[in-house]
Parts: sequence; structure tokens; C-alpha cells
Amino acid sequence: MEIYNVVQITEADYGCEETDRSAPMALLKLVSGDEERYFEIAEAELEKKGISEGKRVVFTPEGSLLKYVRVVAAVIRKEDKIFATARGYGGYKGWWEFPGGKIEEGETPQQALVREIREELTAEIEVDDLIRTIEYDYPEFHLSMDCFWAQVVSGQLKLKEAEDAKWLDADNMDELKWLPADLMLIADIKKGIRLA
Repeated sequence: MEIYNVVQITEADYGCEETDRSAPMALLKLVSGDEERYFEIAEAELEKKGISEGKRVVFTPEGSLLKYVRVVAAVIRKEDKIFATARGYGGYKGWWEFPGGKIEEGETPQQALVREIREELTAEIEVDDLIRTIEYDYPEFHLSMDCFWAQVVSGQLKLKEAEDAKWLDADNMDELKWLPADLMLIADIKKGIRLA
């Protein structure tokens, strides 16, 4: 998977008085290392997908363009139980996930995870080993999610953004409606719990 930076967006029809296009088009200049690439896309699609100059993008296997979003998730473990939260907002409201969030400029994934858990759940965590990185194409963006084992070292897990939370064991994880990317992690987590 190649990640490109959007360095310039211009009107694809600039200088053309008449075109047979049904919608305004944009021309993106994309750069990845030494490679430079141009891609034409409907302006409405750019807005819908949240793609703008300075953002990163990837191509799907089918050749469409998606905004690239990099996040971290904490699989917080207490003995043989795992902590999960139900999303409290957006199109996936009520779906279950592992808490975390976006990596800010200058942060390592581990630093981002500690900050996100402090902000969303008020507790301090210790980040352990990387379980794996999930790559998943949602309709509007490509998600790259580094998933780490973690444990609470101080404070209590209190919900500030999520609508619900549960401690789960390997036997009841399949009962929840997981976000698609998080669902890809369940088999690894069950295996990790049983090995602990």
C-alpha cells in the first residue's frame, strides 16, 4: 500500500470553456517519496471524503482514492478480561470498539495512546506490545490502526465520550456488534487472553 501526500488541488477543467462533464472535477497532485502522480476526482467526492491539500491518501485495490487515517487502539487487559467501549457518536454510534484515537503530530503511537485514554477515560495506562496493525477500507477513508496490549496503572476507567463499556472474556466477545476494523482483531485477542 502506497501512501501519498496531496500537495496540490486544482480545477481539472481550468482553461476549458466547454466540457461534457456532468460535475465539476478536481485534479490532485500526489507525491510519495520521489514518485509524483496525478488523479482526477469529482469535487463533490473530495468534499465527501474529507480530502484536501496536506492530507494523506491511499488507493484501494479497485483504484478509488481514500483519505488515510492513522490511529491507535488500546486492548486494556485485566487478568483474563478485556475492556471495550460502545461508540457514543457518529454513523457507527452504539457499535463496539477498543478505545484510542488519532496520532497527533510529533507523537509516537504509544504516546498517543496514553494521551487518548487519559482524555477519553481519565485513567493512566501502560502500553505493552503491539498486537498488530489493522488496515481497513471504510467507505470514506482508509484506516490504519496500531493495536496494543495495555493495562491501567492508575485511576479508574470513566466514560467521557463512549455511551457504554464492558469487561469481556474470550467467550462473550462475539456477542457484540463490533466496528469492522476492530472485529478483525478479535481472534488475535482471544488467542492472547488464552496464552496469558
